[in-house]
Amino acid sequence: MTLHQLRQNGSDGLGERMHAFAASLFPICRSITGDGLRQTLRAIAERIPLRLFEVPSGTPVFDWTVPKEWNIRDAYVADGQGNRLVDFRKNSLHVMNYSVPVRARMPYGELKAHLHTIPEQPEWIPYRTSYYKEDWGFCLSQEQTEKLDPSTEYEVCIDSSLQDGFLTYGECYLPGQTTEEVLISCHACHPSLANDNLSGIAVATFLAQALSKVQLRYSYRFLFLPGTIGAITWLAQNRNTTDRICHGLVLTCIGDKGSFHYKRSRQRDADIDRAAAHVLGHETESSEMLEFSPYGYDECQYCSPGFNLPVGCLMRSVWGTFPEYHTSADNLFFIHADKLAESWKTCLGIFEVLEGDRKYRNLNPYCEPQLGRRNLYGSTGGGRSLAEEIHARLWVLNLSDGTHSLLDIAERSGMAFSAIREAADLLLESGLLELVEENEREFDDLEPAAASSSQHTDPNTR
Repeated sequence: MTLHQLRQNGSDGLGERMHAFAASLFPICRSITGDGLRQTLRAIAERIPLRLFEVPSGTPVFDWTVPKEWNIRDAYVADGQGNRLVDFRKNSLHVMNYSVPVRARMPYGELKAHLHTIPEQPEWIPYRTSYYKEDWGFCLSQEQTEKLDPSTEYEVCIDSSLQDGFLTYGECYLPGQTTEEVLISCHACHPSLANDNLSGIAVATFLAQALSKVQLRYSYRFLFLPGTIGAITWLAQNRNTTDRICHGLVLTCIGDKGSFHYKRSRQRDADIDRAAAHVLGHETESSEMLEFSPYGYDECQYCSPGFNLPVGCLMRSVWGTFPEYHTSADNLFFIHADKLAESWKTCLGIFEVLEGDRKYRNLNPYCEPQLGRRNLYGSTGGGRSLAEEIHARLWVLNLSDGTHSLLDIAERSGMAFSAIREAADLLLESGLLELVEENEREFDDLEPAAASSSQHTDPNTR
């Protein structure tokens, strides 16, 4: 099966399956370390060949240090009768992520300093963290806060631990014909938030499943890791092999009803940027290309000047711009099966361009070859008009001088890449073109790095 066939035939019921997978992960309290993150990665590993790696707390990773591991078992605010007024068991967002342990009785005035709400959205619970400063807190709706009695003493419990442990991330490596790689990365650290980023996790997982069924030109490396510190850690652990990454995508906020947005890589006109622009421009109703900024998700780490990797970020609604972002309103009703499926198909479209973007040489370059006597002046019945098919063949013949790639030709002609690729395949078969063999960089075939003194695999995924 080809990527094109997979896109056309492989999406029946797919959106519903991705949404169901996201729903199964939704209750888990994830963080940048800890058992919730491991539980999520192991659930992914049940669907794709994912290897888990653990890097010890205190490990230097460039200018950062792998933090202590955080785990939580329970948390609540209760009144004098033991009634839980704020209950972590009902929503993992109720506790500020990385809260240190607390068990005390305190007046409302003391408790109030540790409560976080969104007054302008009185029914929503905010998502708050304190990864790198030891603190504690509860997140609750404004309506819940207003029901607290300022004259009452409350029982406060956060049954958590913050101690030396590990940072965990997962890698899925799919080998291709070349060892040059396409990197797909998504953060897997947010608790009970659907669009940010269970949508990215679901789409990436099902992309890996799909790509494992086709013959690939490039090798593909999927990363599921905690945001920022996870990407920094992975880059530090794999610093000497990042030069094999020739294209990359960060996936986030990709399941809502918003139109597509693509944030360019730092290189701005890398092949991944051009492929994304082409697919979004030809295959979506509306989309927007965003310029690179050093503020965002893990594309900022991959595009830091020391690496400057060609990695962009694909989103629907842009993180931080929709009201539901980092609140309890980013729930399973906010993401939609048909949008997840559309995002999956769009990613495959981008990969299809990358996989098929080759250079050819016209073997009959002196004037236009006679297409009629080669039965190339009629339709092949592929759903395109005769005029479109002929135009595509003429464009390919004219620009196939060994220097223009098929994406160059698609951009120059204004035609869809798929039409140009089909024309090239037909002309190659007819003996009018030859493939220009380029010296693709070859590396030792590298699956996820072997364990070292600062890294080991999770024994449950060996």
